[in-house]
This record gives sequence, structure tokens and C-alpha cells, in this order.
Amino acid sequence: LLDVPPLSLAIETVGGVATRVVERNSTLPVHYQQVFTTAGMFQSSVEINVLQGERPMARDNKSIGKFRLKGIRRAMAGVPKIEVTFDIDTNGILTVSARDQDTGRAQSITITADNKMSEDEIQQAIRDAEQYAAQDAFRRDLMDTINQAQHLLAQVGAALNQCSKQLDKDEKNRIKTDLANLRRCLRKDKPEKMNENEEANLRQAKTQLEESANHLMVLYTSEQETDGTNNAL
Repeated sequence: LLDVPPLSLAIETVGGVATRVVERNSTLPVHYQQVFTTAGMFQSSVEINVLQGERPMARDNKSIGKFRLKGIRRAMAGVPKIEVTFDIDTNGILTVSARDQDTGRAQSITITADNKMSEDEIQQAIRDAEQYAAQDAFRRDLMDTINQAQHLLAQVGAALNQCSKQLDKDEKNRIKTDLANLRRCLRKDKPEKMNENEEANLRQAKTQLEESANHLMVLYTSEQETDGTNNAL
């Protein structure tokens, strides 16, 4: 058995994050499976962008293959379950497949050595990951916060539509004010240009909305099914 791949394998998820599926130097053969969901409302397809590298953001890694899974049943964001599988045989040939658990629709791609990074590219990728570790950690934390804030906005908005009649006027107004404040923080700039102060303001606005909408979300989630799926495509 060989120790491959020399770099980690990931797929791009919402916000341009490289979500790692296979760790570097995993022993062959490899079989890893992870369940993802959708980021958009009534999304009918997802793109699977397969990445090789050690950086936490997709754009800083090498894309070694892409394909699109179509025919997903339209549903609220976060409801569909997309099962992504990475298989690497003893010859180092990688097959990535995606299957919608609801419809059974599936698509896959096979990636050979010709698609992968050269030895020089691999060594440079390792050096870059070490050199930019602190910067990457800030960017990944920021993007995680942005994704969580966007998810919170969608959830609170849906909860207001469904359960607003169960709230008194003051509580409803507080939630609407905090919703608007969080939206303003998200619209201020592109994520890659946000500084530490802007990130702190975003975190504070997110926390404030979580607190003001706590009662609302208890009402709402009691009527919803949750499965703990977090990563969206």
C-alpha cells in the first residue's frame, strides 16, 4: 500500500471554502463519504469542484476536476442531502461521485495522474500553506462567520414569516431591527477585504440577532426537522 495523495483533497462549498474530504498521505485504497446540502432556495443543481491543496479557501488550491449534479428536487436551502464520495484505488485513480439521496440522481468524475499537481506544484503548495497559515486562519474564520450569518438571516426570515403572529409587537420590532443591522454588516464590503474591526462588528450583530430571535427560533424549530448538515454546495 502507498501513502497518497501527497496533498489533501477537498471540494468547494459556499463562500469559496475548501472543505476537506481526504487528508494528505492517506493510505490506499481510500473511501470517504460526506453529506452536504444546498445553499440556495429551491436549488435544482450543485457544482462539485474537486480541489487539491492545503489552503482553507478554494481559490488558493488547484482545481483538478468539476462536474454538475442536476435534477435535485427543489426545496428550502439546507433540506436536500447530497452524498459526496471520494474513492481512490491502489493505482491512485480518484473517482468523485455525488448522489441526491432524495431522487437517487447521481453524477461522477474520474481523475487520473494527468489531472493532478506536479511534484514542484505540490512542494510549492506545502510552502504556501505554511507561509500564509495565520492569514488563512483569519480568512477561514471570517468566511465561517459570514456563512453562519447568512444562514441565520435566512432562518430568522423564514421563522418570522411563519411564526410572527405568536410574537408581541416589541419583540417583533427588535428582531426586525437586528435583522437589518446584520444585513448592513454583510453588505459593507467583499469578504476578502473585511478587516478585524468589521469582522468584530459582524460577530456582534450576529450574536445580537441570535439573542433577540431566540424565542422566535424555539417556536420555529419545534415545527421543523433538522439533521445537522452544515456544509452547503
